[in-house]
Amino acid sequence: MAKTQELPLRKDVPEKLTWDLTTVYSSDADFEKDFTEVKADSKKFAGLSGTIEKDAESLLKATEDLLKLSRTLEKVYVYSQLKNDQDTSEDKYQAMYSRSEALAAQFGAATAWFEPELLKISDDKMAQFYKDEPKLTDYKRFYDQTFERRDHILGNDVEEVLAGADDIFSSGEKTFGILDNTDLSFPAVTDENGNKVKLSQGVYGILLESTDQSVRKEAFEKLYEVYDQFQHTLASTLTTNVKNHNFKANIRHYNSALEAALAGNEVSTDVYNNLIKVVNKHLDLLHRYVALRKKILGLDELHMYDMYTSLVGNQSPKYTFEQSKKIALEALQVMGPDYVSHVKEEFNGRWIDVVENQFKRSGGYSSGTYDTNPFILLNWKDNLDNLYTLIHETGHSMHSYYSHHNQPYQYGDYSIFVAEIASTTNENILTDYLLNKFKDDDQMKKFILNYYLDGFKGTVFRQTQFAEFEQYIHEQDAQGQPLTAKFMDQYYLDLNKKYYGDAVVSDPQIALEWARIPHFYYNFYVYQYSTGFAAASTLADGIVNGTQDNIDKYLNYLKSGSSDTPTNVMKKAGVDMTKPDYLEKAFQIFEDRLNEFERLYNK
Repeated sequence: MAKTQELPLRKDVPEKLTWDLTTVYSSDADFEKDFTEVKADSKKFAGLSGTIEKDAESLLKATEDLLKLSRTLEKVYVYSQLKNDQDTSEDKYQAMYSRSEALAAQFGAATAWFEPELLKISDDKMAQFYKDEPKLTDYKRFYDQTFERRDHILGNDVEEVLAGADDIFSSGEKTFGILDNTDLSFPAVTDENGNKVKLSQGVYGILLESTDQSVRKEAFEKLYEVYDQFQHTLASTLTTNVKNHNFKANIRHYNSALEAALAGNEVSTDVYNNLIKVVNKHLDLLHRYVALRKKILGLDELHMYDMYTSLVGNQSPKYTFEQSKKIALEALQVMGPDYVSHVKEEFNGRWIDVVENQFKRSGGYSSGTYDTNPFILLNWKDNLDNLYTLIHETGHSMHSYYSHHNQPYQYGDYSIFVAEIASTTNENILTDYLLNKFKDDDQMKKFILNYYLDGFKGTVFRQTQFAEFEQYIHEQDAQGQPLTAKFMDQYYLDLNKKYYGDAVVSDPQIALEWARIPHFYYNFYVYQYSTGFAAASTLADGIVNGTQDNIDKYLNYLKSGSSDTPTNVMKKAGVDMTKPDYLEKAFQIFEDRLNEFERLYNK
């Protein structure tokens, strides 16, 4: 009998496949030194409350102290998090990470006075401060980001009450999380090998990719049986969340919850509304893709549970980590020698924690701070998906590298609105590279095109469907419409029919999909997946098929950090996200690749 293969312990993973965290702190003792310093300096900083209105010198001192403190805290926090994630069973680093979280909370409390007191400084007084102390101009945008919210910040007493009630306001989201992650009990279903497996969110996703339609159908129906039982409770938790957003937007004098949410990232509602409008205009492309899916799968009826199984079989191309690094470097040559040199630093300098070991955090991410390398966590598997994950996370890491090396600390980070653009641009560059590399290999081209088309469907179309639903329920609540389960079921079902068209059966269970999507509690977050993917499609096309000017503008975007508003940063890169053109370009690329996939299938 063959021995079951087990994951290695952390200590048994070859060093070259682990990240080198000694570049952050050479020892845990150095971490403890900074930890102690942040703790002491946080208390000192709290003592500066009431001083920044006095004169320019006091404001400068408080600003510099705040940023120095924040910079050290970030380093402390990230080190402890990465140490914990590489082996979550190690008590020492569990405790270190927990202590860092507590330290971050103490920092938050000790520095909470800064913004409200900054807002007390009038525009005229700030103008005088800039004259009195020219060094303050280095922080002008840093201050302006707070001053832009001046009309939406309430009195100190009210702000204090709102901050103190934050746990109450987030009760809907917390209740949903506990119910969805812990209390809901799912039944066992049969997988394609005839084994009984207990259903969970993760298992559900795997079963929907099965080549056996009966497996997909059972998983779909059994999952929604559970959500059907609790849909009225889930309608209540979601309604609580929506009312929270609408209430805060109203008392802060925004025109809508959407405007309030997007203002946090300095994004106008035009970006959101254009997305929904342009996606709706091109739903015929999704209908075509769905009809092609039905044809290729040879189904008399295509159901919503048939949307995730591969159209080209389950035998994904195999790529080792070493092969994937080589392919990524070849694909990214179009970015120029400087970019590629930093990718080589990442690949050769142990910035990546590669393989899965026992108790390692799952998934993948890019992380780091202004004063560290941008590290990457992977759990490597030899397949096409992991090749894309590597180049995706490399996109994040290069964004961080360029931002940190070209901006002062106060502008060294970047908005979540632009974060996914860098990573997805890399994915699109890889797709172009692979399609060209395998232009005479029809089977490989099918794999790559299927991967791209499914990614576009799941990101641009699906996330925009979510965004449209989220906007609708906020608007309806604001108008006094009760958000009952029946009301949301009906709207979601109609929306699903509109998006996917007549080629698919909009099974009645799909009306309940809203009840299981955690992103509906994230306050207008999901639209950024769609806008980011579309912007990346346009940028990648310019990099691959355009001129050196396209590449230079793109690299300048990576270097910009938060030195300007996110939409202005993207305008300089060549994508005006306040207008629909970049979305139209993305749909043109999708249509061209859909045409090519249809041609290969019919060949």
